[in-house]
Amino acid sequence: MGILRKAVIPAAGLGTRMLPASKAIPKEMLPIVDKPAIQYIVEEAVAAGITDILVITNRGKGAIEDHFDYAFELETGLRQKGKMDLLQELQSVANLANISFLRQKQTGGLGAAVYCAKQFVGNEPFAVLYGDDVIIGESPAISELAAAYDKYGKGVVGVKEVTPEQIVKYSSLKVSPLEPHVMRVEDMIEKPAPNQILSLYSILGRCILPPDIFEILEHTPKGAGGELQLTDAMRTLALRDGMTAVEFSGTRYDMGSKLGFMIANVEQAARHAEIGEDFKAYLKAFVQTL
Repeated sequence: MGILRKAVIPAAGLGTRMLPASKAIPKEMLPIVDKPAIQYIVEEAVAAGITDILVITNRGKGAIEDHFDYAFELETGLRQKGKMDLLQELQSVANLANISFLRQKQTGGLGAAVYCAKQFVGNEPFAVLYGDDVIIGESPAISELAAAYDKYGKGVVGVKEVTPEQIVKYSSLKVSPLEPHVMRVEDMIEKPAPNQILSLYSILGRCILPPDIFEILEHTPKGAGGELQLTDAMRTLALRDGMTAVEFSGTRYDMGSKLGFMIANVEQAARHAEIGEDFKAYLKAFVQTL
């Protein structure tokens, strides 16, 4: 594959599971302690060597674009107050990568959002990092997928095992082992009925796709929920050309759900360099009252 240069972050969802907080604030901008979720996703892509990122947004998501831009008045105020560390931190966010934005005028499923990136991607493989999914670990999850793309030369999905209750809300994969934490994808289904579950392995937030996926999306009928499902297009790709699944090592947080949001904040607050020790002491005392 060579160098993976491009990534697409679909962030056009309405965030209905996070209402009322997401009414005026994009769910991708909800924080994990002191950083918005989407910054973690962009930082993961950058750590994997990706230089060009396209964020797919829609109406009401302007705060995402503002976050990755310069803020002249704020930065001037910080400079005047001598808060240079904070100033440098803010400026580093604006310089993470070549980040561009494309507004999807009408949402219609993850497949429709990814299809918007056709011109941006061109004729090279690209990463997709779902805007709901923050993955934190010692190595960038997308780097682990990229290693499998390099080795096997096929599209890659990032997976984890989930519960039987969760699998019917996600996707289910039929897989066979290739090496530790790497599998061959034999089939997949989006939002399976209980009698359609192939395994408890589900695609969770990351994939690397060849540009062929756009031609497949063009001929993929609408699926679950009456929307164009990326999983359906990837199934066609897997059956035609083969795909690989990587069980990534990091912890995945579902930032589109209230419980996932709270788990992310508690776990990362406990590890935070500034407040971690005080928060753990508070948490231990609080647990005693439950």
